[in-house]
Amino acid sequence: MLQLRFTNLFAGLPASVLNSISPASPLKRLARVAGYAGLRLVGHLFQPIHNADQLHGAVWLYVVSANNYDALSFIKDARPEAVLVAGQGKNIGRYGKAVNRLSLRRKLLYYWQYPAALLGLRREVGNRALRFFDLVFYALGYYEVYRRALRHYRPQAVVFANDHNDDARALLLACRAEGVPTAYVQHASVSTNFPPLGFDLSLLEGQDALDKYHQCGPVRGRVELVGMPKADAFLAQRNTAPQVRRVAVACNLLDELPALAETLAYLLRELPALTFTLRPHPGDQRDFSALRHALPGLHWSDPHKENVFQFLQAHDALVAADTSTHLEATLLNVASVYYRFSPTPTLADYYGYAAHGLSEWAHSLPELAAALGRLAQHKPLDLYRRAAYYNATLGTPDEGHSRELAVRQLSEWLAGPAAGA
Repeated sequence: MLQLRFTNLFAGLPASVLNSISPASPLKRLARVAGYAGLRLVGHLFQPIHNADQLHGAVWLYVVSANNYDALSFIKDARPEAVLVAGQGKNIGRYGKAVNRLSLRRKLLYYWQYPAALLGLRREVGNRALRFFDLVFYALGYYEVYRRALRHYRPQAVVFANDHNDDARALLLACRAEGVPTAYVQHASVSTNFPPLGFDLSLLEGQDALDKYHQCGPVRGRVELVGMPKADAFLAQRNTAPQVRRVAVACNLLDELPALAETLAYLLRELPALTFTLRPHPGDQRDFSALRHALPGLHWSDPHKENVFQFLQAHDALVAADTSTHLEATLLNVASVYYRFSPTPTLADYYGYAAHGLSEWAHSLPELAAALGRLAQHKPLDLYRRAAYYNATLGTPDEGHSRELAVRQLSEWLAGPAAGA
């Protein structure tokens, strides 16, 4: 369940990012654990659950975020009998009221296992178990509660869009134990640090994802390459501008605000003819007011009001560090420049976009300004072809029809003996 949390990659995240997940101070971690116990474990006991849909015998679309909801909602559109579900109290952003909830009230009953779990993990991963004792605490009970829910509702199958969060992995393991078929729809670029692919059916976007999963470990079940369903509606509206005039800048929690501010100030000063728009990650709750005040010439995108494709459609080039937005930009023929605002040794070209020629890698601010200056003179019209390694339907008759292809593969699987039909 916590495979990704005990990797060298996770331990090497920038201190500001790691502290937002698990504080460095043991006292602060303990305070968070106490808050979780009071607000979640005890709070769930008094939180009513009224699901709008029938969960018994249905196909579950399990989501852990708004991005997951966007990645799986097309299945709900094609198969109205499918139901979107999430754990009780899980933050699904703007879709919070649109998903059914699985009760976590009994999670409290399994915390007697905590001392043994922590000691066992310490034998496996050393002192990292103690460093992240809060993450171990949060994960306890998911597996047992989800096994109980599966026995109660007996879903036909469970479809995931996340394969590495603790609650999603708990449900996957519970499904294996209870004999419930599982499917996976890739919702963003993957990493070789992810857990091994462990579903009965995996619908991946392209060869890149499959190659990376082979590096993660044995690939379980059937795999089909179906392209990127969430991009279908936008592929016919590619950017045809021969020159870059509008530059999108995407950031996430890995990008520290001082370094981001320095980069934006430099670009605004060196390239006054270009327009720059910053888009924080939808889950980024940092205070950007100082940046807004310091850079009045910077435009802003609200990630809660427009999705990433709508954002990219209004721009000719993208500047970002480690984010799958590079792939989405390239699919729209938006020029992609990879620039690390806050360099860390463990995250250099995390998704391999620069290594495979999808993005141009600017190693310094002068290189970044030079790259954008060249693109301001000429932007190729066939940049999108670079994404073929990542999107299997690109250049095929199925291009722009990944949703239909994914639904067809899923429906055939559900109708077969593997899904218990």
